[in-house]
Amino acid sequence: MTSPIIDAHHHFWNPSSGGDYGWLSGPFEPINRVFAPEDLRPSLRENGVTGTVLVQTWNDLGETWDFIRTAEATDFVKGVVGWVDLTDPEVSETITVLKASPAGKWLVGIRHLIQTESDPNWLLRPDVKRGLRAVQDAGLVYDLVPNLPQLPSCIETARAFPEKRFVLDHISKPEIRNHGFKEWAALMQGFRAERGHVWCKLSGMVTEANWRTWTPVDLKPYVMEVIDIFGVDRCMFGTDWPVCLVAGSYAQVMGALRECLSDLTAAERDQIFGRSAIEAYGLSV
Repeated sequence: MTSPIIDAHHHFWNPSSGGDYGWLSGPFEPINRVFAPEDLRPSLRENGVTGTVLVQTWNDLGETWDFIRTAEATDFVKGVVGWVDLTDPEVSETITVLKASPAGKWLVGIRHLIQTESDPNWLLRPDVKRGLRAVQDAGLVYDLVPNLPQLPSCIETARAFPEKRFVLDHISKPEIRNHGFKEWAALMQGFRAERGHVWCKLSGMVTEANWRTWTPVDLKPYVMEVIDIFGVDRCMFGTDWPVCLVAGSYAQVMGALRECLSDLTAAERDQIFGRSAIEAYGLSV
């Protein structure tokens, strides 16, 4: 039986829906349009992808409701990483209502765009920690999506919740285009002691590289460093579609990771391209 391939990180959006999509301007203007399930389906079919994890795009509870309903109606979406207000004293009740809804089974994780917060230590606030405990009590994963300034607080948070599953998105967005390996790698070492309960997505890399000139050679040192820190069983594939389209097609992003992993065994590649996401998020595939 062929091992399932899971794209552990992609989005849908409609910029005219009133969401926080002001960033879809300038160099991102080419992706300032609706992206829906039928836009992604051909790429999944052409690249042999079995299922996906749909991830929040802005800090809005309404989008979380929309996404779990989308998952209910879309055969390839196997899980949703949504948003709830972690600082809300009633966050536990909000999660309970979401999970108890007809589409609630698709909610597998929570994420907050911490890089939009002015405080790089936002995750360490007492009210946020209370919210993280509610996420843990609900059996949900928490996705960490930092830039480098927020990375130390992510490591401290993982250390403070040793029983909680975390997933680090986009290998923490190193500045690949500016040769930012050294600073990034030094900070990432803090996750080495937390590898038993923290996974890392090999995603979002092409948009941190030079959009026009990147090759898999540019990405490989970062990929191999992540594998060294987290281990193969804690690394997973994601495209960050449609954000990735500013720098490369779905097939190019997937092919680049395959090339970076060419020295691994077939079993190790299967783990990264599918099993890790299934295990971290508890997906039913």
